[in-house]
Amino acid sequence: MDPKAVFRAFYPDDTPLRRKLLDHSSQVRDEALRIAAGPACAGMTLDLGLVSAGAWLHDIGVCRCNAPDIFCTGTQPYLRHGIIGADMLREYGALHGLDLEACARICERHTGSGLTADEIRIRRIPLPARDYLPETLEEKLICLADKFYSKSGDGHRKSLDAVRRSLFRFGDAPLRRLEALLALFGFA
Repeated sequence: MDPKAVFRAFYPDDTPLRRKLLDHSSQVRDEALRIAAGPACAGMTLDLGLVSAGAWLHDIGVCRCNAPDIFCTGTQPYLRHGIIGADMLREYGALHGLDLEACARICERHTGSGLTADEIRIRRIPLPARDYLPETLEEKLICLADKFYSKSGDGHRKSLDAVRRSLFRFGDAPLRRLEALLALFGFA
């Protein structure tokens, strides 16, 4: 499977959104591969092809969301971009005879440090109330790498302190999950 071909199927035209998403996705891919090459991952069995593909496709669903500050002119709330992207990849895979389930799961599970059904209910997040926690090493790695780059920021890599601050406002549980990801991949 060529993730760039899948990407082009949903973003065929050169638009500001496409350029922003390409920049962000390549930053996340590069960060994930850099982390994977580090000493903390030496004993891990990581599928680097999946890491690369998943990073390219993790935000594929933003085109159907409403976030004008990053050129998204869809109708859905931005927090749904993960499940929207997962649905898009599953439909595309079925149509083209491709197994994109692993990438679809990355889409669903990369938001924040993952989301629990309780957090969705309590915070009234516009998602079906179920757990969206990264489970595989590849899901965890892309979830973490994504925290270092923002589509709405200046494009520069965030510091660890900035990454922590971005999740601190959501409470202890998301921050604890972030700290577990950082420890897993050698940041702590």
